[in-house]
Amino acid sequence: MAFAAEKLPSDDILLDAYSASVADAVDRIGPAVCRIERIGAGGHGSGFVIAQDGLVVTNFHVVGDARAVHVTMPDGASREGHVLGRDPDTDIALVRADGSFADVAPLGDSKRLRRGQIAIAIGNPLGFEWTVTAGVVSALGRSMRASTGRLIDDVIQTDAALNPGNSGGPLVSSAGEVIGVNTAMIHGAQGIAFAVASNTANFVISEIIRFGRVRRAFIGVSADTTNLPRRAALLSQVTTNTAVRLRSVEKDGPAAKAGLKEGDVIAAIDGRPVTGVDDLVRILDAERIGRETLCTVVRRTGVSQVTVTPVARTS
Repeated sequence: MAFAAEKLPSDDILLDAYSASVADAVDRIGPAVCRIERIGAGGHGSGFVIAQDGLVVTNFHVVGDARAVHVTMPDGASREGHVLGRDPDTDIALVRADGSFADVAPLGDSKRLRRGQIAIAIGNPLGFEWTVTAGVVSALGRSMRASTGRLIDDVIQTDAALNPGNSGGPLVSSAGEVIGVNTAMIHGAQGIAFAVASNTANFVISEIIRFGRVRRAFIGVSADTTNLPRRAALLSQVTTNTAVRLRSVEKDGPAAKAGLKEGDVIAAIDGRPVTGVDDLVRILDAERIGRETLCTVVRRTGVSQVTVTPVARTS
């Protein structure tokens, strides 16, 4: 007796919506992810191409003090790259690789992230090249300490598995945009890893391209993003619903000398809304060093204007 061959389900049916989202994002970003090795110094990590002329983003701790690196693409092509600049305070470095590149990984807007959305890590962990892991954005606005001892603010926490070698690779949204630069995992913990937010990386990249280094105005605070009640927004004359809350204020720093305190909420600087930590970093650029800067501060007692004079940030 002959039996008819059983019809197998199509690939479209086998791929559910989640799988399809992850696979599509990997197809888009994966070809731009590279392996980075220090020339003559050993060690490797990951990176990703952001421009066709060979601009590659990675971690500072991947390149260290090296001037040159090998950049290897998924198709096996290897190029020499030169480190254009590095920022230990955010663990970001920028490399210029020789040649041109057809595939690039666009940086997205990390301010639009929500907890629970898909997060995909692509990199080269433990020698297993171009590995994909997926999870979710576990938390936003975390802080972690850089190798310089400075706090990196606006860090993304994810449960996408990261291991040594993932460092410098992209954390990707289901829309196929880079939302963070994978930077660290907690040894001995499961499902806790961190990435520098793409908006922070974008600021650092722009500074390195323009000046070869990151110039910063320093007021001596660490902060996180917080909701801004509507009444406070109206009193502050801003149209946003988020601001930044000062988590700590350094003793004898410019903010402390101006009278800012832990728990204060900054809603605007010189009339420009401060909707998150990345805004605070971007607004406090080198142009404000030594210049009186007006902070709109929300406290339980009401809204006040506090004048702070930033200083140059030193290492």
